[in-house]
Amino acid sequence: MSAGLGRLRLTGPLAGVFVLVLAPAGAFGPWLLAAKGAPAASLSPSAPPAVIDLQEGLQRFRPIVSNGGLVAAQDARAAAVGATILRQGGNAVDAAVATCFALAVTLPQAGNLGGGGFLVLWLPRSAAQPLQAPAVPIGLGQAVALNFRETAPLAVRPELFLQADGSVDRFKATRSLLSTGVPGTVAGLTLAQARYGRLPLKAVMAPAIQLAERGFPVGVELAASLASAAPLLQADPSSRRQFFKAGGVPYRPGEILRQGDLARSLRRIAEQGAPGFYGGPVARAIESLMRQRGGLVTAADLAAYRARWQAPLQGGFRGYQVVTMPPPSGGGITLLQLLNVLEPLKLEATGANSAATIHRLVEAMNLAYRDRNRLLGDPDQVAMPLEQLQSSAYAALQRSRLDLNRHRPAAQLEADPTALGGGSNTTHVSVADRQGGLVAVTTTLNGAYGNGISVPGAGFLLNNELDDFSLKPGSANGYGLVQGAVNAIAPGRRPLSSMTPTLVFRPSGEPLLATGSPGGSRIITTVLQVLLNRLVFGLNLASSVAAPRIHSQLWPDQISVEEGLSPDTRRLLEQMGHKLVAVPAMGSANSVEVVPRKSPAAGPRAGSATTLTGGSLGVADPRRRDAAALPE
Repeated sequence: MSAGLGRLRLTGPLAGVFVLVLAPAGAFGPWLLAAKGAPAASLSPSAPPAVIDLQEGLQRFRPIVSNGGLVAAQDARAAAVGATILRQGGNAVDAAVATCFALAVTLPQAGNLGGGGFLVLWLPRSAAQPLQAPAVPIGLGQAVALNFRETAPLAVRPELFLQADGSVDRFKATRSLLSTGVPGTVAGLTLAQARYGRLPLKAVMAPAIQLAERGFPVGVELAASLASAAPLLQADPSSRRQFFKAGGVPYRPGEILRQGDLARSLRRIAEQGAPGFYGGPVARAIESLMRQRGGLVTAADLAAYRARWQAPLQGGFRGYQVVTMPPPSGGGITLLQLLNVLEPLKLEATGANSAATIHRLVEAMNLAYRDRNRLLGDPDQVAMPLEQLQSSAYAALQRSRLDLNRHRPAAQLEADPTALGGGSNTTHVSVADRQGGLVAVTTTLNGAYGNGISVPGAGFLLNNELDDFSLKPGSANGYGLVQGAVNAIAPGRRPLSSMTPTLVFRPSGEPLLATGSPGGSRIITTVLQVLLNRLVFGLNLASSVAAPRIHSQLWPDQISVEEGLSPDTRRLLEQMGHKLVAVPAMGSANSVEVVPRKSPAAGPRAGSATTLTGGSLGVADPRRRDAAALPE
């Protein structure tokens, strides 16, 4: 091949069909190019070099493009609902709320009415619009966080979850009605929509009601999920009726799942707002179930529940502004800690997913999770050193503890005193609207399908969020997190969470992206890696989400590794003292990005130039089969 092929431009009928056949030198001349219908001149060795124009991008994955807004969610039908709301004139908040209510229908393993979550939003505002506290000004708009995490019932007592020998009863903590916290989803979604939405609540909820009432074809992923969860769901009579056919037969892909009881609950909420859930027939059904089967949530607990506006946490990273959820999310502050520690490290030099980079990430993760487990809880009931945790001085101290050559064992880190005083089934939705508004919202039941128990006549599953408390300090919860007394269960308290809905802004203050993920304790590290891929390693949004992920959380002392790392990288990490454990795909980081209206130079380069001058980009995480990013 010393003579080379030169460069050949193929157009018309040649563009899709050509075969290159190579043979030993001299067998058929310098080279032979056989192409269907090729003109003889194109095969002449003396012809001038042409140009191959395959129009390929520089990266293997590309985001969805929209001239307006875009919704990325874990279920395509729910994403379509949000996109429709945008087309009807709704903003990012309307679309996010509509998508979340639709997920309560189409994604029962995580979307919910009986759970809770967190929401972070940024919307542009005019000079005539007052800043509504505790929102904070960013660029030409305002950002605010909404906490609709579940609360512990007033009758809760720690000993209710312990066995005779003092150990945590895992059945009570995860599979009984004792595990259910007071739900917050309905209060949060309706409050966000009432303050910041544009459309009537009835219009926003109408698509979800229709999906529940008329039904929808069960997808491959949901069919497999329901079949896998059959032992849990069929143990409860209401769940068995709702999610299985007669005789407990699972739904097959393509069969229609109708949920009439859920449709009636959704209609009450659409007509009455939050009182349609926290009072009336729905509240009475919840209280009746609790009394019959030993749960703790009462009508008084439901009536007293309030979602709470909070000022979001803000941090800088290489000129960008990162806005995320404050406690009781342990995710936001832990994410900002990690970014502070990693910011000065030359990660570009070691490269994305190299052994050296992964080692640095893991050592920083373990220090951050140690602080998360020791220091964080419900801000309404415990004091936390948040300013110190975010300070540059503390980041420098943590950075000085990193051994860049060897892994520090978890037992060694755990033995160190603290320097400061004291999903898997969740789902995430990201929305951008045509004005640049951004919403990141993460909701959860905790485990897949929560505790598996549905409210009779109301059509929705209940959460098992009380397992997110430290039911016994020093004892691991369902995600392997070993937490301290600051997150101990107490009446009215909100359990610590790893949910990390996050917004990023350009140095100019213009909105850049919204992201987040399900995944329990792995949420924080998933969001971290998406941000590093986008802001440090120059990947576009789709490549940033698709790249292989790792996770470490101090205990167990190991790196969880998705498929995709080379044997050489794994071997180098093992030589540094790490234990690697292969795990299934982690997270579902459905993300959106606002395209700058002035110049592509206003944001990170993403590996290739773009001619877009407005609109949005989106990506549904390929780790979930039914996820979708859909344009307005």
